[in-house]
Order: sequence, then structure tokens, then C-alpha cells
Amino acid sequence: MSHAANLFDIKSASLDLLAILLRSSDCDALAAALETRFGSKVDSSQSEAFLLDLDSIEQPLTLDLARICALFRAKGIVIIALRHRQHAVAALARQHGLAFVSSTSSPRQSELPMEAPPPTATAAPETAPLAANTMVIDRPVRAGQQIYAKGGDLVVLAMVNVGAELIADGSIHVYAPLRGRALAGARGNTQARIFVQSMEAELVSIAGVYRTIEQALPDSIQGKPAQIYLENERLVMSALGA
Repeated sequence: MSHAANLFDIKSASLDLLAILLRSSDCDALAAALETRFGSKVDSSQSEAFLLDLDSIEQPLTLDLARICALFRAKGIVIIALRHRQHAVAALARQHGLAFVSSTSSPRQSELPMEAPPPTATAAPETAPLAANTMVIDRPVRAGQQIYAKGGDLVVLAMVNVGAELIADGSIHVYAPLRGRALAGARGNTQARIFVQSMEAELVSIAGVYRTIEQALPDSIQGKPAQIYLENERLVMSALGA
């Protein structure tokens, strides 16, 4: 076997991407929306890979995709693939060095609607029954680890470190500090919730509506028991026992 044949291997991999559902081709309006949502402070070391869903754009081939990708990249959002029902968009993706995913055959990704209003905090019920096929993790979840509770809830009894990721089709319960990422309702369950004993998360998401935690939370939530849920398509955080 030649030396060149040993320089790389091809292996299967599972990659869970958040998807941005783009609803407008107006770059100026998009720039303003990004500024409102994410602000001007960006840590380039915290960049995340995203899929850009163009199904809501009537004429995707006319998009100024280079500028759109640059606008997102300036906020730490790196677009690595396009998704659309028309295979003609694959050519657009190739022009910009991006992958293409057909929306007619791909699984639903967690979606970030770019026109969603900012999250608010309101009161809500504080209990939710566990699913019958609940997964229980009784050890710390280390940086770089990903745990997925397919078809049910996820219960973690130890610390979730920075850089770790929890994903569940149902709700997520963390009876310890949550310092990594938690994505509940991964397949679109809008009734899913996240319950934490100590709220210190990097990112939380319910049914694809997500929020990164880049600034300190209110004293009533930061480092305290809290829950996260959806209300009228808004991500809500509230203190437990309040």
C-alpha cells in the first residue's frame, strides 16, 4: 500500500446542527436583526457551525449569499451548508464552498427563526411527568461529550461541564450544575422543558428555539434552580419555587 493511501481515512459521523430559517433576502434588515439579537460583542473562539435553511425564500438563487454568510460569521455563526427543496440550490452552495441538503429528504434540524422576538420570563407550572423511556445518567458529562435521549426524557444526576451537550426528544432534568448545552424537544416537541438545579448553561433550546447565554443572567436565575420552556414561540426562563 502506498504512503499516500495512509494519509487519511473516511469514517461515518453523526453531526447535530442547529439550522437558521432565513425569512428575508434583505441584507440590511438581516444585519439589523442580527445586531438586535446578538449585539456587537462576539468571541470568535466560540463560533458555531450552522445550516442555513432557505425554504422560505422565493428566489434563493438571487441571494447575496456571500454577504449573508459574512453577516452571520461576524456574530460567530459559521454557515457550512444550505438546505432547500430545489436541487438547483446545490449549485449555489458549491459556488460558495458549502454543502447542500435537500429539505425533501433531510431530517428536521433544530431551527433558529431569525425574526423571533427576544425571550421573556413569566410564571408557569413547575412540574412535568417523565417519559416512560427516560434515560438516566449518574456520572459527570465531560467537555466534548454528547448524550442523546432518543424518544424520551433525559435525567442527569451529575455536573454537565462546559463544552458538553445534552439532547433529548423530551424534557431534560439536570440535578446538578448545568454548564454546557441543553437541547430539549429535539424533534419538535414544544411541550418539552429543561429543569436545572444550578443554571449556568452555555446554550439552551426547546424545539429548536434557542438562546446562547453570553451575559450574566438575572440573580434570580444565575446559579439557581430554574426551568426553561416555550410560551407563544418564545423561550422563557424562570426560577423554580418563585
